[in-house]
Amino acid sequence: MKSYLWLLCFLVLGCSENPETYIEYIDGYWEIEEVILPNGSKKEYRFNETIDYISINDSLKGFRKKLKPGINDTYFTSDDAEELHIKIENDSFNIYYSTPYAKWKETVLKANTENLKVINHREVVYLYKRYSPIKLDLEN
Repeated sequence: MKSYLWLLCFLVLGCSENPETYIEYIDGYWEIEEVILPNGSKKEYRFNETIDYISINDSLKGFRKKLKPGINDTYFTSDDAEELHIKIENDSFNIYYSTPYAKWKETVLKANTENLKVINHREVVYLYKRYSPIKLDLEN
């Protein structure tokens, strides 16, 4: 019986994801899909006028910028951007943001090629999906 308990403990603890593996997926264009509030209520986003563009360099610093997508890989934006840096702390993947007006932190709960899930200090969870640009065939 003890060996089964050890096996169960090993499987549960050994299967937790290493947050460092999320780094490779953060960079790119993200569209908000759903927000889950601390009370459990959800808000779904079927259409977004803006998307988030996240750029990270090798020193784990970068920026996040709001973009308004156009057609055929065009985007419209202002010069505003949120500086960011990434830290792995206590087995958590944290993104620290700063602007001239505020500083805050989000913790990445999940990141892969198609999805990004983060939680902020108010315990609001944001679910993103990878943005697919609008492509029109203008030759026909």
